[in-house]
Amino acid sequence: MAAARSRRVAARTEYWPSFVDVLTNLLLVFVFLLSIFALVQFLLTREVSSRDEVLLRLNAQIAELTELLALERAGQSETTDNLANLAASLSAAESERDRLRGLLDSQSDAALNAGDRVAQLTEDLKAESQVSQRALAQVELLNQQISALRRQIAALEVALDASEDRDKESQTKIADLGRRLNVALAQRVQELSRYRSDFFGRLREILGDRPDIRIVGDRFVFQSEVFFQTGSEEIGAEGVAELDKLAAAIVELSQEIPEDIPWVLRIDGHTDKRPITSTTGRFQSNWDLSAGRAISVVRHLIDEGIPPERLVAAGFGEFQPIEEGDTEEAYAKNRRIELKLTER
Repeated sequence: MAAARSRRVAARTEYWPSFVDVLTNLLLVFVFLLSIFALVQFLLTREVSSRDEVLLRLNAQIAELTELLALERAGQSETTDNLANLAASLSAAESERDRLRGLLDSQSDAALNAGDRVAQLTEDLKAESQVSQRALAQVELLNQQISALRRQIAALEVALDASEDRDKESQTKIADLGRRLNVALAQRVQELSRYRSDFFGRLREILGDRPDIRIVGDRFVFQSEVFFQTGSEEIGAEGVAELDKLAAAIVELSQEIPEDIPWVLRIDGHTDKRPITSTTGRFQSNWDLSAGRAISVVRHLIDEGIPPERLVAAGFGEFQPIEEGDTEEAYAKNRRIELKLTER
């Protein structure tokens, strides 16, 4: 009888350390889970902060992990509640055990009933242990998902680095092409400048040393009286003769300029600042008159064989004078037709 009582007491005393171990392991798992989650959140925040495109793709995965963690927390909370209930039950059992110890000598039947109660509590603890094992399995699954997420981040890092390297290489190529293009453009400008000088030299030889025809900067300037009557855009006989000489020089020069140089001959019409006195009433302003004269010159040059795509007509009215003042000499210099060999 005494040996049986000793065995029952030993069985009861071994129950409490097992429960403490389970509770301690469960708390350690919970703390470890929270630590892992905090570490993952910190790493994700630091690694993904500068990559907006990657962040868009990872937000969904992080949200899924957050939901899993919320579910895990709910499960942990439920487990904690169950443990609390079991602890309360265990406390009650211990109270019952203490009470039964005082009655063991005289109430063996009551002791047996208490043993049954302890056995029931032991079964409950086993069931709770199974719940804890399921929780550990869920934690392991979460760890696996976090590892997969890290591998994805690493792959994206590699892809981004490769993309940045390609961008740097492209920028280098673009800069090199830009320098080569600038050199090519500079060469074209130099070539066009050389042909412009030849063009001016030929015009000077053809037209002679006339006071009403001069070179101003990069333009050949004709006084309007060479071509037109006052207030008219019709080219006179003298002007036709001069334009024929000019057209012949342009046709000859166009055969020498390479096809890949986008040159044009710009014809600009200018007037003085006095109001128009057209006898026909065709022009409402000096601007209209200057544009009409430039167009007349262009049409005649086209008739003489110059391709239309190489000609440009522009009218400036009185708004681009080359000499200020209200004298007849200033007025005469400002009434002009200018020719400029330039790029398209």
